[in-house]
Amino acid sequence: MPLRFILAALWLTFASTTGALSDPARWAAEWPRTDFTTTSLTDWDEIRSGGPPRDGIPALSDPAFWPVTSETRLAAREPVIALELDGSPPRAYPLRYLTWHEIVNDRIGGVPVAVTFCPLCNSAITFDRRTAQGTLVFGVSGKLRHSDMVMYDRQTESWWQQARGEAIVGALTGTRLETLPSWVESWAVFRARNPDGLVMEEPAFPRAYGRNPYQGYDRSAWPFLYSGERPPHGIEPLARVVRVGDRAWPLARLRAAGEISEDGITLSWRAGLASALDSGQIAKGREVGMIRVRDGAGRDLSHDLMFAFAFHAFWPEGRWMLDGVTD
Repeated sequence: MPLRFILAALWLTFASTTGALSDPARWAAEWPRTDFTTTSLTDWDEIRSGGPPRDGIPALSDPAFWPVTSETRLAAREPVIALELDGSPPRAYPLRYLTWHEIVNDRIGGVPVAVTFCPLCNSAITFDRRTAQGTLVFGVSGKLRHSDMVMYDRQTESWWQQARGEAIVGALTGTRLETLPSWVESWAVFRARNPDGLVMEEPAFPRAYGRNPYQGYDRSAWPFLYSGERPPHGIEPLARVVRVGDRAWPLARLRAAGEISEDGITLSWRAGLASALDSGQIAKGREVGMIRVRDGAGRDLSHDLMFAFAFHAFWPEGRWMLDGVTD
């Protein structure tokens, strides 16, 4: 069993014998600069420890990159987050690294970005780190809400919900981050499309990069540390969905169709991508396929390929884009 799951199980045992730990007063020593009097939460019990403490999962800042032609570690089907901003060489962020670090604070041209991946929600989102309050640098709080990573900014130590890109606790509560179009695709596809592109180098941390510490997770019957509702329409909690805004297309529907054009956008699916949350080695994960989402002019749109339970938890009134029916 992955270490994170073991630590969280121990935490749950401790919590059951000592009372609720979702009390801001208990967190003051660890978070002395966080303003717990300002929050959008209505129930503190939604916040849980994921096992590791604050920065126990170390976010990265200003990582090194090298040409795609120099990369030899990545297998063809390994997933990478592709980020292509005008005026700068395209960059690939391998999930073999994001699985262990979850956040990469980077700068592409003049744009400060946070490339994020929450394995427990399969949520890979890229944010612009600029806000009206200044440019932020993000870390991993060690907390979860609805099984989704709670990030924090190092400037005010406000807490942020990764799935929504919104501050939920602290001085910046209610502030939203702008999302940037990025997508998960195979290393082979990124390399072929971007022969002059860049790929993040292996971080200098003692981690088993390439190994999946969440082996078998996306075949689980129930999410880790999640106590919310099941998704509607008989959709399995850990089924993947393509979220665009407050709409969700089941990946199974898109995979069967190959391409779907509706509601003003076009979603496409192609084979060749390994799941990062299946086998013990990411490169050997089962086929899940890769997607692109574009508007009517062919421009890439911000989206997320997340688990159904997370979409339902964070967009309870969201629209489910089923076969010919929306709900």
